[in-house]
Amino acid sequence: MKALSVPLATLFAVTVWQGIVTVTGLPKFILPGPALVAETWWDNRALIAEHTLVTALEVVIGLAIGTALGVATALQLASSRTARVLVQPILVFTQALPVFALAPILTLWLGFGLWSKVFMAVLIIYFPVTSSFFDGLMRTPQGYLDLARTMQASSKRILWHIRIPAALPSLASGLRLAAVYAPIGAVIGEWVGASRGLGYLMLLANGRAKTDLMFAAMLTLGVFAVVLHVAMVWLTRGLLSRSEESPQNGGFV
Repeated sequence: MKALSVPLATLFAVTVWQGIVTVTGLPKFILPGPALVAETWWDNRALIAEHTLVTALEVVIGLAIGTALGVATALQLASSRTARVLVQPILVFTQALPVFALAPILTLWLGFGLWSKVFMAVLIIYFPVTSSFFDGLMRTPQGYLDLARTMQASSKRILWHIRIPAALPSLASGLRLAAVYAPIGAVIGEWVGASRGLGYLMLLANGRAKTDLMFAAMLTLGVFAVVLHVAMVWLTRGLLSRSEESPQNGGFV
């Protein structure tokens, strides 16, 4: 039944969409029907694929950099009270800044190329990864910590052999969120200034009143985000299986 849920939900959404177009009689430049969008996607598949590759590259690089920075920051925060006092308020403050306000500045500093979009993706996923992993590191089961201290384990060994494995489920949750958020950052960067990418293609189609092409690009972006999320779920299963085994295995003295 679970395997049929996605196709059934998709069929229901397409049916409702087509019903709205048929009943309201909206012109295609306002709301094109799913059949027209599918036809437009097929006719422009090479163009859409070209721009999808650009956005995918921005997202993957941003996801890798943001994850590495988030993990490193969480480890530093968990290991140092001074870092928590100094860095945590800054992290919270950065999240109060609207991303759209930062995009033009990043484009001005980094140009209209790849790296301004990558940095936007990094900004969006950095906090969720850092926050989720840090929470996991700070919520290690007390029984594991008491046992390690009884066996005179060093702080470094406690961190690497107990706290990190116990925090991997939290990190996995942060990574799954990051996989969904990363495309948003890249597309926002493309909206502000770009000559390639799905965000640029959507703006171009909108400016020329090609709403069917805009919908085709938007749906392609949605499918890419779903595929990326599924891939991240698959990758994080290894983290979760490791976290279930490592704290009980010992070897931290």
